[in-house]
Amino acid sequence: MTETSFETERDRARQLLDAEDLTALHVGVIHDDQTVDTVASRRTDADSEAELQTLSLLATHIRAVAAEAGVDYDTVAADAAAIAAQLEELPVEAPADHDSEAIEDGDDSDSENTDDGSDT
Repeated sequence: MTETSFETERDRARQLLDAEDLTALHVGVIHDDQTVDTVASRRTDADSEAELQTLSLLATHIRAVAAEAGVDYDTVAADAAAIAAQLEELPVEAPADHDSEAIEDGDDSDSENTDDGSDT
């Protein structure tokens, strides 16, 4: 992706996050090809609805990655599950019940995950 395309997509992501009608989000970023930070949040009172929103976000990401890579989404899902099993435990916290604020899953003060799955 060219820098111009990257800037365009980042601006689009910012527009999506600024929408007032958001009910769920999951954002992941990679810094300098090494550090992964994520934020997840949902506005819902029902546990089953929160679970469905979380799975819907995951499924949408899997399909988008599959389309970009030109492969079947079940291949991407299997590969993602295999990689997830190989990663060391990440400090992932679920959003608190009835909490509309985002929770950061990582910061620069904790360990950084490198592209080989090891902590630095």
